[in-house]
Amino acid sequence: MSFLTRWSRLKHKAVEEKKTEPAKAPDQQPAELPPVDSLTFESDFAAFLKADVEESVKRAALKKLLHDPRFNVMDGLDTYIDDYTKNEGISEEMLNTLEHARSTLFPPDQQKEEPTQVAKNPAEENREAEPDADRRQDA
Repeated sequence: MSFLTRWSRLKHKAVEEKKTEPAKAPDQQPAELPPVDSLTFESDFAAFLKADVEESVKRAALKKLLHDPRFNVMDGLDTYIDDYTKNEGISEEMLNTLEHARSTLFPPDQQKEEPTQVAKNPAEENREAEPDADRRQDA
């Protein structure tokens, strides 16, 4: 028996089995859930996580659970728990040090010369590299 024949037979069998399964009665009510406001950390939240519970009710119950202060305890092992949006700025002393370092590493004369240097044409560089090439052509 080929693979496709077997696959087709099993697929049809699965469809037949789905048709024969009893459908869930639409009038079946979900289990009575306690009000979300009455939930505490010790409450059983398993009933809120079932498939037949409305999504908004699930979210409200989980939100209530996760707002418990026990979930807001930092363990100290988080590397990035500081607030890096607050910067202190650079102190005047540090700015003076940076300016001194820049003037030491890049003197004012050197800074002015760098922008004026123009790259040479590649053809001119080749002529300078091979001065004997002109002599060969003359011969």
